[in-house]
This record gives sequence, structure tokens and C-alpha cells, in this order.
Amino acid sequence: MQTLKLAIQKKGRLSEESIKLINECDISFPSSSGKLVTAAYDFPIEILFLRDDDIPDYVQDGVADIGIVGENVLVESGKQVEEVMKMGFGKCRLSLAVPRNMQYNGVQDLSGKSIATSYPRILKNYLDTQQVEADIHVISGSVEIAPSIGLADAICDIVSTGSTLLSNGLKEAEQIFRSEAVLIKNPGLSEEKNAILKSLLFRLEAVKRAQKNKYILLNAPNDNLDKIVALLPGISSPTVQSLAKEGWSSVHSVITEKDFWEIIQQLKEAGAEGILVMPIEKLIY
Repeated sequence: MQTLKLAIQKKGRLSEESIKLINECDISFPSSSGKLVTAAYDFPIEILFLRDDDIPDYVQDGVADIGIVGENVLVESGKQVEEVMKMGFGKCRLSLAVPRNMQYNGVQDLSGKSIATSYPRILKNYLDTQQVEADIHVISGSVEIAPSIGLADAICDIVSTGSTLLSNGLKEAEQIFRSEAVLIKNPGLSEEKNAILKSLLFRLEAVKRAQKNKYILLNAPNDNLDKIVALLPGISSPTVQSLAKEGWSSVHSVITEKDFWEIIQQLKEAGAEGILVMPIEKLIY
């Protein structure tokens, strides 16, 4: 039987989240312990631990069948692979930053300036859309120090919190690209490997869906039951069961995490009591 080869980041901001998600799909494998390849115990998949920048190459060339990589790295690589799924973690932005003491009124202020970056493809595409001509200075690391040592007038780099910019005397000027981890695949997978990928996607989607929802149980007075049920659409509709206490019902439903606090407040105002909220491990439609 064939196995699906999955490339993930060996170390870095995407590695831990990728491993956690795979484990939550009930796929377990030995700790890498410095190894570059490890096989899962209970699913036909091998994990390849690689540098983030190498993952698109390995997937394009068929050394790996699929990979989890930052969208920024994927777009910058220009490799011929297929994006299968956004993973929901590793979110960041690629931004232009300038010295804090620089008067900045817009991207046109960078016309004729030098910009240091590790993402020349994405930066050039952005500058072209803005009709700005600037000198792109490509460097592989420590981009944020370029202005302070006179290497460039501005930078274009990944920003998460902005603390690195601040500590290097810079300020964020423009967000030019938003990124998160994505699952990619080689376009030429065999039928058997596509079948394994389909099984993996089924698990991934169930886990990711569960992460965005909460299971809720509550007691509702029957006089206000219709109003409370209307607040809880659930997957199809809430489950309502009579309680031993006369005039009361138990209501079970699923609510999205983004609406959680607003709905909870409305339920309380509608007379709901004993509200119990629990995480969901898997959610399958």
C-alpha cells in the first residue's frame, strides 16, 4: 500500500501547530528526535521535516506529496502546486516599514527609494499595482536592521506583533499581503494517494470545524422556549428535551465561537439558566 508523504516545517512558527493538528486527527507518530522522516503508527502517511522555504520545491518535484507551508512562502516561491486548504493558524502579514522619524504619507513616498526584503516577488507585484518604482534589495535575514545600517530606506517583512519593528526604530507603513498556513499538494498524485488525501482532509475538516464551534446545554423556561430556540440555530436545529422540573426544558445546540459571548448574553436575558459550554473534539456534518 502506498503512503502519503507530508512535508511540514522542521522548526519554527508553523511546526508546533502542524504537529498538534495532525495529532488531533488521531494520527500519531514518533517524535522526530532530529530525524527528517517519520512514519505514522495508524495512518498511511509519512512526515518529512523540512525548512519552510524548501516545502514548495519538494511538493512540486514529488519528493513530498503534500505540505503545510506559509502562504507567503508559497506565493514567493512561484512553484507549480495546488492549494488545497487554508489551515487557520500561522496568521501574519507582510508589511512595508519605514524609520519612525520618517514623514510617511503613502506608498508613493517610497518611489526611488531602496527597500530591503526577503520577499522580492510579492513586493514587486505590490509595487507594480501601485505604480511605484523602487530599488528592491534582496537579503535573506535580519531585514529589520537594513535602514539603521544604511543598507536600505525601508523594509518589507513579516509582521506578527510589531515588537521587532519597534525595537529597531521602525514603524509599520503598509500591509501588502496577509498570510496563514495552507495545505498544498502535487498536482500529479496517483489515484491511491488522492484517496488517502481525501481521508486526511475529512479528518482535518472535522477538527477545524470543531475548533470554530462550542457545544452548549442550558435549561429554558417553556414560556420563553421559542425565543431561546430562535437564538440557537445549531447545525440544523437545537435539541429540546423535557426536564423533570415542570415547565422547563433542556436545550442542546452548537454555536460558533465568534458569536459566543453575544449569544450567551441574549440567552441569559431570555431566561436561560444553568448554561454549560463545552469544547468539541470533532464535528462532522
